[in-house]
Amino acid sequence: MTKVKKVKKKKSWSQRQKTAFKAIAVAKKKKGKPYRYGAAGPNSFDCSGLVGYAYRKAGVKLPRTTGSIYRAVHNKVSWKNLAPGDLVFFYGGRSHVGLVSKVVGKKVYMIHSPRTGDHVRQVLLDKYRKRSFNGAVRPF
Repeated sequence: MTKVKKVKKKKSWSQRQKTAFKAIAVAKKKKGKPYRYGAAGPNSFDCSGLVGYAYRKAGVKLPRTTGSIYRAVHNKVSWKNLAPGDLVFFYGGRSHVGLVSKVVGKKVYMIHSPRTGDHVRQVLLDKYRKRSFNGAVRPF
């Protein structure tokens, strides 16, 4: 008897976008929650904890830390090709991550958990962020 190998069917762009939009919706519901180093939700988050939590709720498991997320997701994306749901990394060594929440023309917004004393928020990626941009991945 011959074994039949299951072939995993690739998801369509539409199916993949649904996953991204679900992760964005989860992250948006967490706006206002406090930053806490090492926290991965549901009531407080650090930057990688927030994106990991949002994608886990959308059905995608990501590694825990910023650098390991960047290394594990092989679909890299340039600044000019960013789409909602992409993860954006900043500073040398990819020490901060946010979730692209919307793209309007050349304006890109992300949801992130910035630092101690702050909270989950949506921000426009301004010139400072563009200068400190260190890469992006598409986990969906």
